[in-house]
Amino acid sequence: MANVSLVSDVSANDDTLDALNAEAMVIVKKFAGTLKPQLKAALETGGPVNAIEVCSTQAPDIARKLGIESGWDIKRVSLKARNSHSAKPDAWETRVLQDFNARQVAGESAKKMTHSEITGREFRFMKAQGVEPICLSCHGEKLSPAVSEALQQHYPDDMATGYSLGQIRGAFSLSKKL
Repeated sequence: MANVSLVSDVSANDDTLDALNAEAMVIVKKFAGTLKPQLKAALETGGPVNAIEVCSTQAPDIARKLGIESGWDIKRVSLKARNSHSAKPDAWETRVLQDFNARQVAGESAKKMTHSEITGREFRFMKAQGVEPICLSCHGEKLSPAVSEALQQHYPDDMATGYSLGQIRGAFSLSKKL
């Protein structure tokens, strides 16, 4: 279920909001649809340590390229950030992530969980990112020593471990000036 709020001094009708939500979802699907196959290939060729390398370099590059193509600001955020420089949520994102966690506790699946809002002159959108089986070797409760070492090397302030299947690990966060 999507949550949509209006906190705005910008007039927006339902058609505009629907179009912005649809556009944001297309971008999220492109992001995930580009990164996931690269992670799978990295896991198959070099295991989780290789996937960490791919994720640390490719995910920011994908976000940057999609942002240039689309005109949106795109990032991934988490309450337990892996990359302390780029994945820490702002106050709005923190509130939405906390709401996502509460919604999950109430029984809602992360798979279709979104929230969007107009704040000032900006449209903001978040899509929950649930832990899938592919995520567990680097974000799960039990990590190999090699994975722990690679995480320490790439992300010295990493907090994004200890997750179980289906849990909300973070979210895609998109914004667009109106």
